[in-house]
Amino acid sequence: MLTLDKFEEASEAVKKVTQETKLVYSEYLSGMTGNKVYLKPENMQYTGAYKVRGAYYKISTLTTEEREKGLITASAGNHAQGVAYAAKCYGAKAVIVMPTTTPLIKVNRTKGYGAEVILYGDVYDEACQKAYELAEKNGYTFIHPFDDLAVATGQGTIAMEIFKELPLVEYILVPIGGGGLATGVSTLAKLLNPKIKVIGVEPAGASCMKASFDAGKVVTLPGVVTIADGTAVKTPGEKIFPYIRKNLDDIIAVEDDELIGAFLDMVENHKMVVENSGLLTVAALRHLNVKGKRVVSILSGGNMDVITMSSVVQKGLIFRDRIFTVSVLLPDKPGELSKVAAAIAKEQGNVIKLEHNQFVNTNRSAAVELRITLEAFGTEHKEQITKALERKGYKPKMVRTSL
Repeated sequence: MLTLDKFEEASEAVKKVTQETKLVYSEYLSGMTGNKVYLKPENMQYTGAYKVRGAYYKISTLTTEEREKGLITASAGNHAQGVAYAAKCYGAKAVIVMPTTTPLIKVNRTKGYGAEVILYGDVYDEACQKAYELAEKNGYTFIHPFDDLAVATGQGTIAMEIFKELPLVEYILVPIGGGGLATGVSTLAKLLNPKIKVIGVEPAGASCMKASFDAGKVVTLPGVVTIADGTAVKTPGEKIFPYIRKNLDDIIAVEDDELIGAFLDMVENHKMVVENSGLLTVAALRHLNVKGKRVVSILSGGNMDVITMSSVVQKGLIFRDRIFTVSVLLPDKPGELSKVAAAIAKEQGNVIKLEHNQFVNTNRSAAVELRITLEAFGTEHKEQITKALERKGYKPKMVRTSL
């Protein structure tokens, strides 16, 4: 059972392995939504995510014999690091099965805590099945990443900290993968204040909990496709599902494109790196149909590899018209390029890249193509630049940006 006594016990236990992640008031997000928005930055934990809470508390409840058998789990990364770190604290062996698609930074950091890592399957569910097989074969103690009441209790300690800092909180937004975090947070939140609203947030491409809610029972999705790898789960937890149904007020599904915009918001306005799964609650703020409420968004983790980060930044700038590419045709004669550059400079456009194609037309003197990739302040500035080119007699055509 998830009881107040157990949550209090877990809160004391996890203090040994967690950083203090105080709420951060977001003036930017508050202004954008009309609510008082606070961020719970679990991306700042030592392991880069909240998962160490549930892992450590669960392992603390095991017998010495269970720990000495060795511990095994399956994870897309954050639970892996939590178990690896917690096992290290107890001097126990840890074996982690991770999907082959797991970002390299998560694999290396998990190994860095002393765990043995096995890469298997394309998604979490396949890795989990392999972990069960290895547990049975070798006698390991299995630590489930979400479908475990002790693990969920450990994750719920986040809600305890939120209430201590912001007793009058009215809404808590929590990411959902398999549902462990949402179970712990929503259950404890309702114990502390039955009137509070707890909203779960899933990636639209892996919305297994919403599908289960609609069906009234746990269902398995045929597949998942999302950039939020930490929440790419096909089947939510059976044991925790009753708690979720009872305590979660709603579920919001967020598109991947929204996560890309949310990443820019966090980097530019809060100087924080938050992974895609951790950004679910930031993107969901735009979907809340309330005003003037005290809202806490849980940022569940920050373990993003630099290649993914680079891709997300570039896509985000393109989506928001901060970077765009325009094609113009001009005569192939001296001085034409400088005229185009002057028109752009006058409107404060910043040229990032130029491509000059002399073979777009068999008659080069009639026309050559110039593709210009530009940096702008946004959609309004982009339109200002293109209109300036039109006034100069050019016929700018938007083309796909490739950096």
